[in-house]
Amino acid sequence: MPADRPMTRTYLDHNATSPLRPEAREAALAAMDAGNPSSVHAEGRAARLMVENARAEVARLAGVAPRSVTFVSSGAEAANTALNCRFGVGQKETALERLIVGAGEHPCVLNGRRFPDSAVEVAPLRADGRIDVDWIEAACRKPGRVLLALQGANNETGVIQPIAEASALVHVAGGRVFCDAVQLAGRTACDISALGADALGLSAHKMGGPKGAGAIAAASASFNLGEPLIRGGGQERGARAGTENVAAIAGFGAAARACFDSTADEGPRLLLLRDRLADAVRDAAPDAVIFGETAPRLPNTLCFAVPGVEATTLMIALDLAGVAASSGSACSSGKVTPSHVLRAMGVRPELARGAIRLSLGWTSLDSDVERFAEAFRAALRRMRPSERASP
Repeated sequence: MPADRPMTRTYLDHNATSPLRPEAREAALAAMDAGNPSSVHAEGRAARLMVENARAEVARLAGVAPRSVTFVSSGAEAANTALNCRFGVGQKETALERLIVGAGEHPCVLNGRRFPDSAVEVAPLRADGRIDVDWIEAACRKPGRVLLALQGANNETGVIQPIAEASALVHVAGGRVFCDAVQLAGRTACDISALGADALGLSAHKMGGPKGAGAIAAASASFNLGEPLIRGGGQERGARAGTENVAAIAGFGAAARACFDSTADEGPRLLLLRDRLADAVRDAAPDAVIFGETAPRLPNTLCFAVPGVEATTLMIALDLAGVAASSGSACSSGKVTPSHVLRAMGVRPELARGAIRLSLGWTSLDSDVERFAEAFRAALRRMRPSERASP
C-alpha cells in the first residue's frame, strides 16, 4: 500500500462495543447542555423529558412498561444490582436464598454477586456451549428459592441460551431469573415476555449507543432490586442514586429505537455476512474449529480457532492489516489463560488459546468480509509456512 494512501480499517469487534450510531450521537449531543432532570424549573423539566423519552424507547425494546426500566451506568452495574434482588412485594417479601450462574457468564455476573459462596452453584455448559437444562431442573428441586443468572447469548461464542426453558423450570420452583441480554439487543428479539425472564440487563454501547449507560428492565414488581448499590438521592425511583447521565441516556434511547426498528431486517443481513466469514475461514484453514457451531447462535458472531495458531499472534497480524478482531471478552483483555467459556465447553487449552472472535454490526458491509478474508489468508501464509493456504 502506498505510504500516502490511508489504510481502510475493517471493524469486526461489535460485541466489545458497537460504533456510535448517527442518531445516537445526535441525541447525545443535543442533551449535553441539558439541566438536572430532578430540578423542577424549565431546564430541569426538559432534561427529564429526554430521560423519560429514552426510558420509553428502551422499554419498548425490552417489552416492558417504561416504569419498569431503571437506568444505570453499564451492563455490569445492571448485573451487580440484579444479583442483589429479592422476591415478592411488601409484607410477603422473601429473600432469594440460592444463586445459580451459568459457567459461561460474563465476569460481571461471575464476580458481581453478593451471595455467600456457600449459596452459589455454577451450572455446567454442554460441549455446544448451551447450559445443561437437566442440571437446572435437578438443582431447582433442592430447598431454597433460586435466582438464576443466565445470559441471553454468550459474548464470546454467540451461543444463545435456552432462557425460556430454564426460566419455566425456575418459576415452577418459585424462583426468579435475571438475563444478561447485553448481546441480544439489536441482534435478535429481546422481548422479556418471550424470553421468560423476570429482568434483563442492557448496555447502550453494545447496540450503537454511548458508553456510560445501561438499564435493568423488570417484567413485574415481583422483581425487587433490593438495597441500591449507589445510595444518595431518590433518583430512578430510589433504585439508583446520582444525577442521571442525560446525554448517554438520550443516546441510549435513540440507539434502542434504531434497534427496535431494524432488528427484523438486520438479523438476516448479519447472518449472511457471518456465514461468509465462516466460509473464508474454512477456505483458508480447512482444519479450523468453529465454537458453538451446532447450537443456536447470534447472527453476528463467529468464534473460531486454527490448530497451532496462537490468537495473540493472529490478532496482531490482522490488526496490522487493518482488521480489528478480538480473542474473546474485551473485559478480559490481557489475560494469558484460556477463555473460561471455552474451558466450560470442554475445549482443549491448546486450541482455546487460539480462539478469535469476529463480531458484526450495523456498520458491517460485504467489503469487510472481503478484507478479512484477504488479511486472514496472508497471515496464515506467514504463520504456517509449511502449509499452503488457499489463494
